[in-house]
Order: sequence, then structure tokens, then C-alpha cells
Amino acid sequence: MSAVLLALASAASFGAMTVAIRLGMRGSAAVASLVVAAWGSVVTVVAALPDHDLRRSWQFFLSGLLAPGCSQILFTLSILVAGPSRTSVTVGAAPLVALAIAFLFLGEPVRAPLIVGALAIVAGGAALASERDRPAHVRAVGLAYAVGATVFFAVRDNIIRALHAHANPTSAATATILAGVLVNALWARRRPSATELGRLAPAGVFFGISYLCLFEAYFRGRVSVVSPLIATESLWGVAFAALLLRHERVGGRVALGALLVVAGGALIGTVR
Repeated sequence: MSAVLLALASAASFGAMTVAIRLGMRGSAAVASLVVAAWGSVVTVVAALPDHDLRRSWQFFLSGLLAPGCSQILFTLSILVAGPSRTSVTVGAAPLVALAIAFLFLGEPVRAPLIVGALAIVAGGAALASERDRPAHVRAVGLAYAVGATVFFAVRDNIIRALHAHANPTSAATATILAGVLVNALWARRRPSATELGRLAPAGVFFGISYLCLFEAYFRGRVSVVSPLIATESLWGVAFAALLLRHERVGGRVALGALLVVAGGALIGTVR
């Protein structure tokens, strides 16, 4: 499967995870983040068993302390206080940061379609930020959490690409998520209950699938191609939220933001 298809599969899974977290979370964002990371690690460990190479993946463990370690904490907090649709659109701006890092430090070629696609994605985030009739439950601090998560996502993307020759993708994904489990366990500071494990299992499975596809994509394609396509999770997150969470009130600006993100990703995916 090509890097483009893998990136899109990762985006769809991540968008589904975003809504599944909101559906399964009852109160504690810390515990929810831990449970999702734990279930995700189960998925990646099973995938890595046939051809594991964890001894060569220690660099990915260190990067996992940032994402999904710190990033998942901020991302879950954002879902709690801003909702999944607006969180999804906000983190769609990750390609701007990721592309800047890739151009500066990885020596990836600067091409006009990549820049235009990235700017379209960022314009989608701007449309969301200018929303005037957002629901009362959406708090601005939630969008700030999402911006923080976005930076960690962008750094993670470039680390994966820079180190992709050091291990196989499934082992690298496993090491990364295990680090995320450690960070989230330190934050939660208590064991999740059986009920919490059950409610958030679907979100964790989607999370694990998303990370497996993400690493497979980055091991095959450049950051400037894969990162903007991953950002199409904004459309999936908005679409799933509109279908399953009526209180989200997905209005015109949210829909416009998601469409701009997808348009940018489509441009980069077809002209690369």
C-alpha cells in the first residue's frame, strides 16, 4: 500500500478515535488518555510480534514521550473542553509546522503545490478560529490545548521520518506508544476501572490502527507528502461528530475549515 493510502487510512482512524474518546469519556481526561494509549499499545504489540525489533527502536521510545505522551494529554483535554470536531480542525494545522521543520532540517524539496496545500490546511484552522456562534460548551482554552498537541504532532512526524531507517515501522510504532502509556500513567496516577477500559476500547483500537498506518506511511514517504494527508483527519472528525454527537453543532465555519483542510491534503496527495 502506498504512503498516500496509508496516510489517509491513518487519518480516518484518528478521526474516528477522536469521536470515540468523547463518546466513552466520563469525567477524567487523564484516565481516558491512559486507557486509549494502553489499548493502542495492545494493537501495535500484536502487529509487531511477527517481526519485532524493539531493541533498535529506543529512539522512537524517546520521541514517544512527546507524542503520543504529552500530545495525547493535551489532545484529550481539548476534546473534553472544546469537543471533537473543533479539536480535529485545529490539529489540522500540524502540516505547517511539520513542513517548516522538514524543509529546514531534513532537506526536503520546497515545491509550490506543497506550500499551497499546507496554506489551505492552515486556512481551515483560521476559519474555525473565527467562528462566532460556537456552542456554549466549547471553551477557548480547549483550542489552546489542541494547538499544543499540534506542535508535538509536527515534531513527532519529523522524528519518525528522520529515523525511519533505524527500525521497522511496527516496532517503531510500538515503542512510541509504549512511551505514551508511561507518560499518561504518570499523569493519571490511578488504575482505570473495568468500565472505563470497556467504554474507551474502541477509541484505543482506532488509535493503535492510526499509529500503525502512520508509521508505515512515514517509512515510505516524505513528511511534506504524508503530514498534510494525515491532516485530513479533520474531515473525518467533523463528519463523525456531526453524525454521532448532536450537541457539537457543526456549522458553516467548522465545515468550511474541514473542507479547506481536505482540499489542501488532496492537492499535496495528487501533485507531489
